[in-house]
Order: sequence, then C-alpha cells, then structure tokens
Amino acid sequence: MNDPNDRSFLGHPRGLGYIAFAEAWERFSYYGMQALLVLYMINRLLHPGHVEHIAGFIPFRHLIESLRGPLDIQPLASTIFGLYTGLVYLTPIAGGLIADRWLGRTRTITIGALLMSAGHFLMAFDVTFLLALTCLLCGVGCFKGNLASQVGGLYATGDNRRADAFQIYYIFINGGVIAAPLIAGTLGEVYGWHWGFGAAGVGMLIGLTIYLLGRKYLPPDSPVVEKVDQAKKTKLTRRDKLAIVALLILLPFLTIAVIPNQQIFNAYLVWAQDHADLIFFGKKMPTTWLITLDSIVSVSFLFIAVIFWRLWSKKFREPAEITKISIGSFIAVTGMLSLAMGAAIAASSGGKVAIGWLIGFHVLNSAGFANVFPVSLALYARVAPAALSATIIGIYYLAFFAANNLVGWIGGLLEKIPATQFWLLHAALAGIAGITFFLAGRIFGHLLAPDDDKPAPVEVPADADVA
Repeated sequence: MNDPNDRSFLGHPRGLGYIAFAEAWERFSYYGMQALLVLYMINRLLHPGHVEHIAGFIPFRHLIESLRGPLDIQPLASTIFGLYTGLVYLTPIAGGLIADRWLGRTRTITIGALLMSAGHFLMAFDVTFLLALTCLLCGVGCFKGNLASQVGGLYATGDNRRADAFQIYYIFINGGVIAAPLIAGTLGEVYGWHWGFGAAGVGMLIGLTIYLLGRKYLPPDSPVVEKVDQAKKTKLTRRDKLAIVALLILLPFLTIAVIPNQQIFNAYLVWAQDHADLIFFGKKMPTTWLITLDSIVSVSFLFIAVIFWRLWSKKFREPAEITKISIGSFIAVTGMLSLAMGAAIAASSGGKVAIGWLIGFHVLNSAGFANVFPVSLALYARVAPAALSATIIGIYYLAFFAANNLVGWIGGLLEKIPATQFWLLHAALAGIAGITFFLAGRIFGHLLAPDDDKPAPVEVPADADVA
C-alpha cells in the first residue's frame, strides 16, 4: 500500500528503492549479455564446429543474406546484433499492452524476468542461440516498460518528488550498466563465455527477487481510471499539426545522429579487440571494460551538461533544444575523428592504436551525446500534443529501432574498408545530423519553441538504453 508520507528511501517512498534495485540488476543482466554478444559470435559461435549446431540458423541466415547478400562472420555478427538491439525498442510496446489489458504488471514483469533469465542461460549453448535471443527480446518487452511505469505511480498528483525519483531511477540504471562489463564481461572473456552469460542470468533472477519482495510497496496493478483530462479532448490546432510534421521530418536525422554512439557495442568492440593497445600492467584488459569506461564517462557528462547549461543561462540565453542537439552532434564528430586519427597513425606505424585515442573518443563522444539523447527525448515529449503524447514518444523510439538496425548493416563494412575510412564515415553521419538540426532550427524552430498555453507534457524517464 502506498503511503504519501513515506520517505524511507532517500526521502522517497520505499517502493522506489525496490524498483531502482530491481531495474539495476535487470540492466546488469541486459548489458552484461550485450557487451559479450558480438565478441562471442565472432570469436566462437559463428565459426565452423559451432555455427552448424545452432537450431534454425540455416533458414535464418538465408533470410538475412537474401536481403544483404553473402556475409562473412563479422558482417553477419554485426547484422544479427543490429537486428536484436533494434527489436529491443519495439517489444516493450507489446509488453505494455499485455500488462494493461490482460495479465497486469506484476505477472507480466515476472514472466519477462523469467524469460530473460532463461535467455541468458540458453546463450551458453550453441543449439539454443536463436531461442535465447527470442526469450531475451520477449523478456525485455514484458519487463522494461512496465517496471518504469510504476515509478510515477508511487506519488500523488502534485508531488514534486516525482521528477527527482526518475533521476534516482536513472542513476541506479547506470550503476547496473557500469558493473555489467566488469563482472559478466570479464567472466565471459577471461573464464569462458558461459560464465558471463550465466552471471547475467543470475543477475536477472536477483532483480526479480527484489521486485517481488517489494511488491506490497508498489502501485496496484489496476489503477483507478480517472476522468479523461479535458486537454486530451481538445482538438489539435494548426500549430500542433505542423509541429508533429516537423518532429516526423527530424526523425530520420535523429536516427543518423545516434548511429555513431550505438556502434560502441558492435564494430567498435571488434575493432578495439584486434587493433587497440589494451595492455595494462603487462596484462590485456578485457575488451568489454571499454563499455564500463564509456558508461562512467557518459554519466559524468550528463551531470556536467546540466550544470554547464545552468551556469550558461545565468549570463546568456540558453539555446533551444534543437540547437543543443546540433551542438551535440558536432561535438560527437570530434570523437569519431579521434578514432580515425588513431587508426591512421597506427596504420602508418604498423603498431596498435594507443589507448589515449580511445579515451579521447569516449570523452568527446559522451560530451556530444549528453546534448543529443536526453535533449531529443525532452524535445519530443514537450512538443507532443497532450492527446498524442504517448504516441509521439513511441514514434520517437522508432529512431533507435532504425538506428540499431543500420548500426548492424554499417558495422559489416569494418572488414571491407580501412578503419580510418570506417570512423570517418561515422564522423560524417554525425556531421550531417548536426547540420540538419542547425538548419531545421532556423527554418521551423519556431514551431518547436515552448508554448506557454500548452499543458505540461507527460514525464518520461531517461534511460541508459539511449545513452
């Protein structure tokens, strides 16, 4: 039962603690598996002696190659990765419908957690690889959105703690993301792939246990249906319609903008494994640790960006959201140029890419995307008319579905073109996005500007999936 006066967890309801810890373990399991996925396919699964044991893989590969042509191991692994991570942004829609219309949140979340656990454990066997990915996709769909939706339900209308609650929730998410490569990634790379996937499965079971233990402190499965807000009955104005058109026009360019960052889990790991100098104190650092480095730097720059713009606004006019996205995309270009320069120097000297170039990439890329991911989500959430707010956010996430699929396709070019050109291609994508958003701000930025008469947008939690 929810107590409006409950402040037992960091000044918030006790239920927030259970949700935050459960989500942290779910993200630990998800990112632990994702950090290993491409490396596992390239170093073991897709090689002779293993690939022929995968149940259903021949027709699955035939379907992929009917669209892309014959693929070698690295491009094939990249395509599978892109397809999997892209679908992750679609399955939560079905999971939400299942919870709302049939099973309720508790049952749906429980089923999702069990499916994810099963998927992680099945990853340890060649024969069940495709079944494992299917279980993981269905599990994420049932678990993720339904758990996040319970955060807001912990607070009464007008409770100002709700906004802070999503920040706390986001911090716990990133805690899981940071720990995943260090534990599951290290176990998988150093001691055996099945140990890494097993750790991810155990993490998911821990998350489920925490959720069920705290169930009595969480919102009920079937909230009371309130009278529809008058704002949702209001017909769309001409400005609303034009603003929606503007958001739709920008969606393909948002897709282009996020491709460089999403490549970190795919071709970047493969390239770094073979071409970067990852030796520390005489031992090679597990490649997956680069994901932990990126997570730490990304979280740091999210806070830095907030502080920077607050200080900036005290002396200067703060840029519009669309301008911030443009600035962030241009900064991200320099991160890709860091990789391109490191690759070029290594190619000319015959050595490996110095770790400094990789660190430079993570710093510059994170500085850029701190002004792309959360800002773009805020833009779409604010501009969306109240009657279509949920729909617009769903459409927003289609950009990430498309981006991850393109990441898989573009990642396949890694073995076909020099690394310098490969990273320059990603720099060009970020640059095109930056130019487009800059011009869009000049052409129809007024349609996306704040409207004081517009109802407050629905709060949407930030997520590490788009960071």
